[in-house]
Amino acid sequence: MLVDTHCHLFFDELKKDLDGVLSRAAALGVTKFICVGTNVEDSQHSYELSLKYENIFSTAGVHPHDSEEVPKDYLDQIKILLKKPKVIALGEIGLDYFKNISDKKIQKNIFREQLELAQEINVPIVFHNRDSDKDILDTLSKFPDVIGVAHCFSSSYKVAKKLIDMGFYISFSGNLTFKNSHLPDVAKKLPLNKILVETDSPFLSPVPHRGKINEPGRTRFVAELLAKLHGSTINQIALITTNNATNLFNL
Repeated sequence: MLVDTHCHLFFDELKKDLDGVLSRAAALGVTKFICVGTNVEDSQHSYELSLKYENIFSTAGVHPHDSEEVPKDYLDQIKILLKKPKVIALGEIGLDYFKNISDKKIQKNIFREQLELAQEINVPIVFHNRDSDKDILDTLSKFPDVIGVAHCFSSSYKVAKKLIDMGFYISFSGNLTFKNSHLPDVAKKLPLNKILVETDSPFLSPVPHRGKINEPGRTRFVAELLAKLHGSTINQIALITTNNATNLFNL
């Protein structure tokens, strides 16, 4: 029914009981999963999980936090993975100026190189953006043929609108449900045909499970709040967001 469009199933917290994690997700109506890589090594792990489980898809890419640690041939390795069955997007890529784990200049260079690859082989991207709105928008504007999703969106309505106008989808995670979050005001203004849902598990567990290890099944709580914000039903939100994910990622 629902697709968790962004989870990290290779993390030990989830992988050690993955059958249980997927069973609990099914009980909540979450039946497809996109396992997102953050560097070359765990992108390979994501791909291996997608081969083992019919309802898991994967991505390949380098997260901004990992930008300083990339091997010299990282683009070649990602390109090889992106040609594999069930590897459906380039990601998680992007910029993070909040933690600044990697140097900003290096982040921007690695982001740009991966966008060039996405443009070359015509695959959608999954991108991360934290406190880097201007540079994200400026960089993406140089690649008008690249489409994808702003994962775990946390910026303003103005930024969301610009991204949608550029052809991107907006994905909401558990932080949509947090007390005093500005995101409900953003989400209710956006067209449903441009929205995706996710968990970013094992991170960002939504209310009423905030602070606990997150699981993909809790995509449902994000979808339920979206239904409330849009005066819709969980079934309708599931149908629309699943169609959106299917269209973007060719699931």
